[in-house]
Amino acid sequence: MPDLAPSLVRHRLPLLASWAAVAAFLFPRAAGLERSLDVGARVAGSESAEVERELATRFGSPYAQYVVLVVSDGPAPTTPAGRALQDSLVARLDQIPGVAAVRGYSGPSDSLLVGRDGRTALLFVGLDGSRASPDALIPLLRAATANVRGATLRWTGQTALNADLRRVSADDARTAERRVLPLTLVLLLVAFGTLVAASLPVLAGGMTIGLAFGAAALLAARWPLSIMLQNVVSMIGLGLGIDYALLAVSRFREARVAGLGPRDAAIDTVRHAGHTVALSGLAVAVGFAGLLAIPVNELRSVGVGGLLTVAIAVLIAVTLLPASLSWLGNLVDWGRAFRRRSAARGEAWRRWGGWVARRPYRVLLVAGVPVAVLAWQARRMVVGEPTGDWLPPHMESAVALRDLVRAGRSGLLQELRVVLELPPGSEVQTARGWAAARRVQARLAADSRVGMVRSITSPDGVRSLSRLEFLMVPDSALRSVVARDRRGVLFDVVPREEASVTALNELARELRRLDPAATTGLAGTRLRVGGLPAFRVDYLDAVGHALPFVAALIVAGTFVSLAVGFRSVLVPLKAVALNLLSVACGFGALVLVFQDGHGVRL
Repeated sequence: MPDLAPSLVRHRLPLLASWAAVAAFLFPRAAGLERSLDVGARVAGSESAEVERELATRFGSPYAQYVVLVVSDGPAPTTPAGRALQDSLVARLDQIPGVAAVRGYSGPSDSLLVGRDGRTALLFVGLDGSRASPDALIPLLRAATANVRGATLRWTGQTALNADLRRVSADDARTAERRVLPLTLVLLLVAFGTLVAASLPVLAGGMTIGLAFGAAALLAARWPLSIMLQNVVSMIGLGLGIDYALLAVSRFREARVAGLGPRDAAIDTVRHAGHTVALSGLAVAVGFAGLLAIPVNELRSVGVGGLLTVAIAVLIAVTLLPASLSWLGNLVDWGRAFRRRSAARGEAWRRWGGWVARRPYRVLLVAGVPVAVLAWQARRMVVGEPTGDWLPPHMESAVALRDLVRAGRSGLLQELRVVLELPPGSEVQTARGWAAARRVQARLAADSRVGMVRSITSPDGVRSLSRLEFLMVPDSALRSVVARDRRGVLFDVVPREEASVTALNELARELRRLDPAATTGLAGTRLRVGGLPAFRVDYLDAVGHALPFVAALIVAGTFVSLAVGFRSVLVPLKAVALNLLSVACGFGALVLVFQDGHGVRL
């Protein structure tokens, strides 16, 4: 950057003032970022999302999205005391804006809402997504039930689990950040020997995170972003911010040792370190840009957060830091904690480099064999969802889920929501439409992985309803299970307790592969599958289908950016090959630790 460097240093005061104005504008907005972010995972254009949307709009179902309140350690719900407790809870919850409906035990037909122990009660709370984000309602629901006495109340369900998991993840990232920063400062102090020089990279990393958070808050006001963005901004911002600043500060100090004045040293920093930083940032940005092609809100948010962070980290390193260094001058070496031994350290590294260069094959063999063995383990990687009780032990929704497992009712959270679409002229009240719905009910109930199927043809999942009885059901009782145009029928498929996550995912795939006409005996019908297992399938498929394209985009983009920067073909080829090897090693390490269990107790 030979033309830009002198101008940046010459106009350092306006530049510093501009950065101060940007910081004053974005930092206050960073504090409110978490309130603007979604905590739920969504797959754009997926079948499960379509089913959820249809239930809310075409069906007008108050339970298109819902959470479950698990009431334990209280009076049995079948007793007067239990019913009184339930009535008081329903009254509390009905007053919360955004709660569409509340359903609890009202008689023998609601046997699923009572645990097998006879004491655990379940309340299904429908969420009105048109009034507020379902994720945002979770804190309100918990506040409403926090002071209820006489029983233990815990919230769970897909929405609550999603919200809790992502908030726990964000909290853990912040905790790790607070722990790492002091250690990083100590290491930089050892490396630089002075307090000011060591503090600059840490300040640059912190500023990168704060500005990226503020910019993300502005974007979140217009486009939905996931709370996962916080994690990637914290990790990447700290890493890149410190890394790029470290490069700039080191180059400036080397130029000062070589006899250059503060301004000339800052110009030298922009010309040399700035080029390296910009090239590195471009390569990293290509990787994050590839994530925007995946139709999953979490991964797209990671891509957005990564792009913001990389851009800000590069700008700080090539503009703000050189301007600040030219102004600080000799103050960079203020606060010396250790005697300067940079020349000795440099000579030691040169000797090491010479030793390696003289023995390339031996070094390649000694270092390459362990790396190759680790990368080879990636072949055994099994992509899917974790099995067993892997949720954080103290997370409320996870504890409530364990309560449901003990009560024999965890299958309610894993239910599949199958929508039968009937052709025009064959509405469900007609003989042909009713017969088609009965056949779907029978096909679903016959599966060994299914415990119960609830629909308009069998509201309690046990007794079948006749067509004459259906015609006598009031419209107000139909909106949760029959579409307003009477051409859509919902089947809630509750799996058996012993059905595994893998088995339910496969069930969702099998139901989607069914021939609707053969299943219903009626041409022109459609079957769509939603619910948590279907969402998991959509998530895995969306990532799996986009992965080859994203990988190719990242490899090609990295190669082109490095080829332009280095004006070479061999250098970017080597860099891409080593990057792929590093990725394979990372996957291999994941297999050894998380799949095989080596070192999990460390």
